[in-house]
Amino acid sequence: MHKSILTVVGKDQVGIIAKVCSYLADSNVNILDISQTIVDGYFNMMMIVDTNASTKEFSALSSELSSLGDGIGCIVKLQREEIFESMQRI
Repeated sequence: MHKSILTVVGKDQVGIIAKVCSYLADSNVNILDISQTIVDGYFNMMMIVDTNASTKEFSALSSELSSLGDGIGCIVKLQREEIFESMQRI
């Protein structure tokens, strides 16, 4: 399993979850866990995803998700789980 952390932040609007989840499904990325909230009109979502079976390289996923975010007015970041594990060791 190749776990990654996906975050989405931006002004709330219709379709954010649908667009992100459609992209992930089309790229064969499995959503393991998801949390989302809206605070004062701002949407915030965090997902734990498994990119192991993806049809795309991690760098392509990250870049395309960032571009998707630009198109919907959100900041979308995909980061490998190892980054967070390394931060805990320091």
